Amino acid sequence: MDTVCFLILDDGTIFKGIGFGASPPTVEELYMAREIVFLERACGEVVFNTGMSGYPEIVTDPSYLGQLVVMTYPHIGNYGVHEEWAESGTGSKNNKITTGTGGLIVRSLYSGKVPKGRVSLDAFLKEHNTTGISEIDTRALTLKLRDEGSAIGVIIRSEIEGGLSEDDKRKAVSFLKNSPSMEGRNLVSKTGIKEREEINETGFPHFVVIDCGIKTNIIRNLVSRGCRVTVVPSLTTSEEILEINSDNVLISNGPGDPAALTDIILQIKNLVGKVPLTGICLGHQLISLALGAETEKMKFGHHGINHPVRDKETGRVFITSQNHGFTVKEDSLREGMELWMINSNDNSIEGIKHKNLSILTTQFHPEAAPGPHDSLWIFDEFIGMTKSVSLKEVR
Repeated sequence: MDTVCFLILDDGTIFKGIGFGASPPTVEELYMAREIVFLERACGEVVFNTGMSGYPEIVTDPSYLGQLVVMTYPHIGNYGVHEEWAESGTGSKNNKITTGTGGLIVRSLYSGKVPKGRVSLDAFLKEHNTTGISEIDTRALTLKLRDEGSAIGVIIRSEIEGGLSEDDKRKAVSFLKNSPSMEGRNLVSKTGIKEREEINETGFPHFVVIDCGIKTNIIRNLVSRGCRVTVVPSLTTSEEILEINSDNVLISNGPGDPAALTDIILQIKNLVGKVPLTGICLGHQLISLALGAETEKMKFGHHGINHPVRDKETGRVFITSQNHGFTVKEDSLREGMELWMINSNDNSIEGIKHKNLSILTTQFHPEAAPGPHDSLWIFDEFIGMTKSVSLKEVR
């Protein structure tokens, strides 16, 4: 029997739907679990993703920690989920697949057969304790988020036949209003590896990757190009990183507010000028902050696989995969920081170079998981810059 569930937003808006995946909490269970629920299941910032496909990569992306994702494409789940598509972690044999999202919101959930070797989206979310809700008017919800900005929401079930009581509605909204916003949140501490890991140890050049919630395909792209990769926890010190004697330090993507990550920013400051630096998404923001720039919260962010970006040097426009709710403020760029990429829709910063230092960053996700392959060449740029810099010049 279908479980009737409700998506409630912090302004009191309620969407009725059908639950799938892990069972959502009741209002009473919300109050019993509090912070655990907010970070791990059924509750978080509600954002919309404009991709037509790619839901396996989306639900396993650590950058979505603390968020409920609305899929704007109406029919989701028709090709199932394969564990090889997961984007959580380093991709090693010991790597545990996890879901990054707090929940998934869809208009229509496919419930038929899937190809051999795959599992249904419903079964995958059940296995990984992640809640979903279907039969939601995702168009109306997306327009609301676009016009009014991202909201805090929760998916709940009611044990009262016929719907929610007025008391449940009041308690749910009160819970949401007392839940922390994404601004000021350090969520990186909830994800990433805890011990150093070596991948393709005979490769060159050698990248140290600071894992703030890395997507697996970033590592795959480096290794497929012959690189050696050393993945280190997010709080590894600059001294420990320099002792590894790598050719490049890449700061990964990850969840939350970059400005809240003061410890990581300090370590990046200590690396500037001593080793080539590259960054993707959150990594781009953290490097910018370390160079003295500022970030700000966007109205509803960029989430999807169809965002056009323009290379200011060549004029070329390519379609990118994106997932971020913060952006670097252009008027805060310091001396030496140069705009490399801009978003063709809203002119927000999508990448920077440094005039005097070996630094390249992208706000978008060049690893294309999910997403088009237009920007895979960015990894060649990272590697090319790294190879062109001698160790004597940077140390």
